[in-house]
Amino acid sequence: MPASVEREVERIYRAESRRVLATLIRLLGDFGLAEEALQDAFTAALSQWSENGIPDNPRAWLVSAGRFKAIDKIRRRARFDASLEEIVHQIETDAAEDVISREGMEDDRLRLIFTCCHPAIAPDAQVALTLREVCGLTTEEIASAFLTTPSTLAQRIVRAKGKIRDARIPYRVPPREELPERLDSVLRVIYLVFNEGYAASSGDSLTRHDLSGEAIRIARLVQELLPEPEVMGLLALMLLHESRRTARADPAGDPIPLEEQDRSLWNRGMIEEGSALVEQALRSRRFGPYTLQAAISALHAEAPDMACTDWEQIVGLYDVLARLEPSPVIDLNRAVAIAMRDGPAAGLKLVDDLLADGNLNNYHLAHAARGDLHRRLGNKAEARKSFQRALDLSRQEPERRFLARRLKELA
Repeated sequence: MPASVEREVERIYRAESRRVLATLIRLLGDFGLAEEALQDAFTAALSQWSENGIPDNPRAWLVSAGRFKAIDKIRRRARFDASLEEIVHQIETDAAEDVISREGMEDDRLRLIFTCCHPAIAPDAQVALTLREVCGLTTEEIASAFLTTPSTLAQRIVRAKGKIRDARIPYRVPPREELPERLDSVLRVIYLVFNEGYAASSGDSLTRHDLSGEAIRIARLVQELLPEPEVMGLLALMLLHESRRTARADPAGDPIPLEEQDRSLWNRGMIEEGSALVEQALRSRRFGPYTLQAAISALHAEAPDMACTDWEQIVGLYDVLARLEPSPVIDLNRAVAIAMRDGPAAGLKLVDDLLADGNLNNYHLAHAARGDLHRRLGNKAEARKSFQRALDLSRQEPERRFLARRLKELA
């Protein structure tokens, strides 16, 4: 097999496999069968594309190949179970009517998200299942995002799939009157997907543009369905964060702190769109935590440098956010903002209090923040201690290199 074809198949797998899976789930009506069909389709691609070349529409080719592979499997089983022949007939009829249109395939991921976020599924399982099936995150990556073990996450995913199968949960976007009750789970999932793309929890890359871009695309689809303030707020938040992508890493791919970023590289179009969405959401007076976070991000994006940032207003927004949605991570971000407003000693006291509570002991960014505040105060020994703890906890290689450099600077 030519190496170029193998590389291209790997690229297509990274870019298209979750879209192909979403469509196969719709066509086949079964998660397990669709996952088998996906793997069979890519195996066939490796063989046939080497001989016949890569098709003009690889995604549609893979869906068709996966569907045919699944039908073959069902028919082999149908020799022992005649009832399966009816399933084959239904799959063939659905595919003939649908013709696997590009528009239909694009909507399949949105359908899949709403299926995974059905109220009958436990909230923690909704998020885990969506991240696994819609976005292709590994069990280890999801476990890292949830601060839990891979085995626990795997059990949640298995139970959620069983619930969808046993309860015959429909694979569709719900009617408009059912959308509001499903929205919180969907927005939470979208934001977790974005976070994994904007700051990967592990691996060799600081970011995963495919995930953050997909999260923004799906948020736009949700906004078209339900233009609620918090949908606008989440879309704004993601756009404002994404606007800084090109300035967040050096040529080696290692992170650049906010105060050192070249703000001329920030995407002004995304900032303008995000800021406009924030203002629109705030005017509704029915906003929530996503809109408040977006308002904070807008203040960062609109400031020419760190010194000119409106830290007073940012701290005020964090105060409101902490009351609306209490969280140790929000408290940590608030402490860092207070350090910028009142000085590192004021922020350090708050960070130490948070670590003393025990909720952030295994959160590497809390120790990195503590190390940075000690560094700014000239306390080298304490700074090294905290940076070393952050390094021990971090699973992302670019971040680990950054922390190692900080330790070397303080040696």
